[in-house]
Amino acid sequence: MSTHAGYKGPADCPGVIPVFPLPGALLLPRGQMPLNIFEPRYLAMVDDALRTDRIIGMIQPDVEGGASPMTPKLFRVGCAGRITQFAETGDGRYLISLTGISRFRVESEMAVASRYRRCQVSYEDFAIDFEPRAGEDVVDRDGVLKALKDFVEVNDLKVDWAGIDEAPNEALVNALCMMSPFGAREKQAMLEAPDLKTRAEVLIAVTEMELVRGSGSEPTLQ
Repeated sequence: MSTHAGYKGPADCPGVIPVFPLPGALLLPRGQMPLNIFEPRYLAMVDDALRTDRIIGMIQPDVEGGASPMTPKLFRVGCAGRITQFAETGDGRYLISLTGISRFRVESEMAVASRYRRCQVSYEDFAIDFEPRAGEDVVDRDGVLKALKDFVEVNDLKVDWAGIDEAPNEALVNALCMMSPFGAREKQAMLEAPDLKTRAEVLIAVTEMELVRGSGSEPTLQ
């Protein structure tokens, strides 16, 4: 999936966006994230986004950084997504899907009257996000697949290997990062990786460390 045609570079993206702080939620460019929206402040956020450019910034709260539970400190890097699917439920919830456009860096948080948070952001550090499949040819696909197979075997999981075999490297790496069960710090490292090759390396390293922890053995140096 390519980036939406209206967003071809950092200059095409809004400088002030609503942000949705959600622990463990990792959105990446061209990835798709389903969301179940039920809190009144975020229902209002979706309403406002649908009336304008449909852009919402996904970002993780930095729970170790202090502030109150209602207004936690935010990590400095998130990913902007566009609402590409929307449905209402009979009990007042919204079911939406965001398609990732580009990562952003938070420059400042705006003082606003709305119940949800808005930030002034910059996309300049992440111009590569607007180039679909950039860097695919240098990704260690074999390493990614080996780590995945080891993780699947240890955790007795089922996966669609046919779909994985057909997936291009960008879609494969980003989907595995987004679906991974790892913690906020690990997911933030994947998000902030400068390129696809490095993101794949982070994914492999984090998976291998998790397998070592799960086995109860100590890593060895060879």
